[in-house]
Amino acid sequence: MIAVAAFYILSAIAIASAFMVVVARNPVHSVLFLILTFFTSAGLFVLLGAEFLAMLLIVVYVGAVAVLFLFVVMMLDIDFAELKAGFLTYLPFGGLIALILFGQFVMVGGAWVEKSVAAASIAAPTPAAAAVSNAEAIGRILYTDYIFLFQAAGIVLFIAMVGAIALTLRHRDGIRRQNVTAQVGRTREQGVEMTDPKPGQGVVL
Repeated sequence: MIAVAAFYILSAIAIASAFMVVVARNPVHSVLFLILTFFTSAGLFVLLGAEFLAMLLIVVYVGAVAVLFLFVVMMLDIDFAELKAGFLTYLPFGGLIALILFGQFVMVGGAWVEKSVAAASIAAPTPAAAAVSNAEAIGRILYTDYIFLFQAAGIVLFIAMVGAIALTLRHRDGIRRQNVTAQVGRTREQGVEMTDPKPGQGVVL
């Protein structure tokens, strides 16, 4: 009974906060409502027995992505009048996309109700849900069956991060930059200087 009540309460809060993300006039408020949506979604994952996904949602999305959005929005000088004008301009196109998404949700829900989804994969997950915990099951699948795809995804993300840094890096005059090769290859004589200061004289850096 408590689980059912918690499900309906968290679902209502998640839907309301997701709606407020779109309709809120202040972008900072939108990001705060987005964080609330993530938290309530994590609660729903816990009710479904997917505690690992709930922890991942809070750590990754709330702890990194949403906070990054909040800092970016707070640092930007946003013209709210221009923002509202753009919202009205793209309202018909956005409404069309919303109708398409709603139709997709209806189709998926209808397929689920008609039991057209493969029941064998739901009844017998790999590995068996009763044999191991949620986190252990995900770890076994990721690091055994899909280890190469997992490592390839990590390499792709790493290359994308390095590429973004290289594309946005700009050399400007008057700004001193570190020479990592020179720092690593310097000798002891270059990095250490022996001095013999007199009492009360001090050392000049």
